[in-house]
Amino acid sequence: MRHLISPMDFSVEELDDLLVLAKDIEDHPQKYAHACDGKKLATCFYEPSTRTRLSFEAAMLNLGGSVLGFSSADSSSAAKGESVSDTIRVISCYADICAMRHPKEGAPLVASLHATIPVINAGDGGHQHPTQTLTDLLTINNLKGRLDNLTIGLCGDLKFGRTVHSLIRALVRYPGIRFLLISPPELRLPDYIREGVLDQLNIPYEEVVRLEEAMPELDILYMTRVQRERFFNEEDYIRMKDYYILNREKMTLAPDDMLILHPLPRVNEISTEIDDDPRAAYFKQAQYGVYVRMALILTLLGIEV
Repeated sequence: MRHLISPMDFSVEELDDLLVLAKDIEDHPQKYAHACDGKKLATCFYEPSTRTRLSFEAAMLNLGGSVLGFSSADSSSAAKGESVSDTIRVISCYADICAMRHPKEGAPLVASLHATIPVINAGDGGHQHPTQTLTDLLTINNLKGRLDNLTIGLCGDLKFGRTVHSLIRALVRYPGIRFLLISPPELRLPDYIREGVLDQLNIPYEEVVRLEEAMPELDILYMTRVQRERFFNEEDYIRMKDYYILNREKMTLAPDDMLILHPLPRVNEISTEIDDDPRAAYFKQAQYGVYVRMALILTLLGIEV
């Protein structure tokens, strides 16, 4: 039995196989329509979510399976004080696989240690978001044709952005990757990622404050939302939330083949006037999230079609 808690849980070869499977699912959906007949996915979401939860549910339904679960801690026995370890023991009696989102770092890992079914980390605090990373890799690979030799700009909340932390860990395993880290000083990448991953592996990167300075060099611009729920101080959030706004004027500085990605939801960091730009890939990215989660469910359940 395997779990997905971090992108590092899969080797590069396994990631490549997963992306190939996701592409086949996209091209031949009917082939997989009954692959999970009789199987149940539990979605245990202790934090609000739209895309991640619904894409997991859509993925399982597309495979012919069914879904059960809860969409907030208040609607679960966590409100009564039940521990994650007890909850997953109970869920293991009801479902074949579980996707868990939790505000505390490490909660899905704790669940995986007590589960008798595969556990997928659907986001834990500001730590990791591996299925978003798989979605990002599929999007880049499908639209750019490669996952190597890319200059990637990561913009916005790099301190608390779990999507950014997971994506960095995954991409550094491919050759020729370079990062431009675009953030205000208060939201810079944490030391444990900068020093423990980038410096340790000698990955080239540059920290910049101005988005305009980075735009001409980028193959990928990965925008992120400044996350109100990660701030302890409302004044700090208000001061930071409009630090970066991508608009049509800034896009004139970008290469014609640059892709704009965003894990969504956006607030106002990408102007809606960008939505019709052919370089805007964030809604395609959301669609790819269903295919990659279908591939992940099949892989962790050991189902071959």
